Amino acid sequence: MLKVGLTGGIGCGKSTVTTLFKQLNVPVLDADEIARQVVAVGQPALLLIQQSFGSDSVNADGSLNRDFIRELVFTDPEQKKKLEAIIHPLVYQTIQADLATLNAPYCILSIPLLFEVNRADFVDRVLVIDCPVATQIERVQKRDNLSPERVQSIIDSQVSRAFRLAHAEDIIDNTQSNAELAQQVEKLHNLYLSLSSY
Repeated sequence: MLKVGLTGGIGCGKSTVTTLFKQLNVPVLDADEIARQVVAVGQPALLLIQQSFGSDSVNADGSLNRDFIRELVFTDPEQKKKLEAIIHPLVYQTIQADLATLNAPYCILSIPLLFEVNRADFVDRVLVIDCPVATQIERVQKRDNLSPERVQSIIDSQVSRAFRLAHAEDIIDNTQSNAELAQQVEKLHNLYLSLSSY
């Protein structure tokens, strides 16, 4: 089965594109969704996070205190590494297990930090969802109610747009209408089906 790694900067519209692939009955494994599952209440990762980052990392109801963790890893690269060392291996183990259950010509692995965590080797092709930085800032501001400076600092913490584009086999330009976006997905869908039949 052909594994297509879908990635892109914050606010580039990755989930919009994965939804379009799902509508074509393509299996999509989403690393962000899996990361949320592995830190759910009762999961071993949550206990490890609590042990590593203290009681403030967990809310009164026992769930992960996302705001606390976000601030912590955002301001301290060492803490970020520590958190990733707990979560990433579990996410990739889950992806591997899920892949084994799939029966399809190809699948989409939505991994936003594919390049940042050096896992491009995990997929057969890299599909980058792209849009200008100004568009990213505008979208994330609207969606997450963050200041432009905060959004820019998140963008700065990710690999550059130029790096992503230089390392992509396929690129979707997400600045166009929904109809044009769907056409781009359809075109890639046909390409991936033809590649997977070799």
